[in-house]
Amino acid sequence: MGGLTTAYLTNEGRYTVFRFGDETLKFIAPYSLEKYEEIKEWDMGYIVVMTKYSHSKELIEEYIDLRPVLKNLYIDSDDFLKPIKKVELAYD
Repeated sequence: MGGLTTAYLTNEGRYTVFRFGDETLKFIAPYSLEKYEEIKEWDMGYIVVMTKYSHSKELIEEYIDLRPVLKNLYIDSDDFLKPIKKVELAYD
């Protein structure tokens, strides 16, 4: 795996899971999400990801903004996100 500057994105059932270090953020994903397929871009809390949904044969580009999630958890987004240099998918 990538080390101390890499975060990991996956989904577990109806949830999106974002892991970095000892922290795990888990939040509700769209109902038809099957799997995140490719990370296209990471920009300090903003993730562009290609996504497989049950209602589409084609991959769909989606956007995840972690800043509102962190704010709702009373986590300082600048401090949390600053050390993250890349995001990788974390499927077994």
